[in-house]
Amino acid sequence: MPFRKTVDATADRTTEATTARTTSRTNPRTTARRRRVGRAAAVTALAAALGATAMSGSASAIINGRDSTERYPFMATLPLSAAQLADGACGATLIDPRWVLTAAHCVVGTEATGVTLKGTVRIGSAHRDSGGTVRNVDRVVVHPGFGFGDGATAPNHDDLALVRLDRPVAQQPVRIADRPGPAGTPTRLLGFGTVVDTTDYQQMVFPDRLQELPTRVGAQADCAPGWAGSTRLCTLSQVPQAMACFGDSGGPQIQRGRGGRWELVGTTSGPGAPGTACADGPGLYTDVPAYAPWIRGTLSGR
Repeated sequence: MPFRKTVDATADRTTEATTARTTSRTNPRTTARRRRVGRAAAVTALAAALGATAMSGSASAIINGRDSTERYPFMATLPLSAAQLADGACGATLIDPRWVLTAAHCVVGTEATGVTLKGTVRIGSAHRDSGGTVRNVDRVVVHPGFGFGDGATAPNHDDLALVRLDRPVAQQPVRIADRPGPAGTPTRLLGFGTVVDTTDYQQMVFPDRLQELPTRVGAQADCAPGWAGSTRLCTLSQVPQAMACFGDSGGPQIQRGRGGRWELVGTTSGPGAPGTACADGPGLYTDVPAYAPWIRGTLSGR
């Protein structure tokens, strides 16, 4: 991966968008929708820009996850629009009534991708295209150190961005953990998108219902050498042949914290090793607590 499409960056990596979202829907009663890519050349350019060639099999959501078993009021989705895509999204996490946290590669790209951040952010829904609270994008702040990895020898670094909503929401933000648990700590991944592990965009299937997957914090050695570390978490599935993939980018990895409440420890960034299918894992996550000072500073500046 990265697990999702990107959008054009401004010179100072801060963008504003308030355009209304338009999507193409099929039967709303079905639990899965297929989004198709119109042009093979555009798909190739998009995959190259995102380092998608790092995966031999890739998709747009949690592979072999399950329908969400509880409410996650902090779960959010960012709408993306591209000439070659009928619809697309990245995950995000509500960390403040007016801010969501996502992956930088979701909101930074090149002109070659033809992708733009467009329309409304949906917060607190168990469904991809309905429910929850919707807000327009007011501002995007990308971590100043962000850079794309080549997907073969290096992953993305400082893969984090904050999106300010045009108005606060009533949903309860999730607390950022003081630190991730040690290797073996149970965690959970959340995301929307295709449940088919494939590099063929025409075969990707996006579920209507939010998916979750039981995981655990892995050791640095469980990922490719040098990929995990002080700012990146290696994540392992507790379910065979299951892991996040395209479409889950920017979404949360959570662990139980004070009083048994969920706390945020990671943001979906990409694969934990090059040349592997999503379902084979491991996954690589930005260590959110490691960036708490930058997050606090950005929010305090508002």
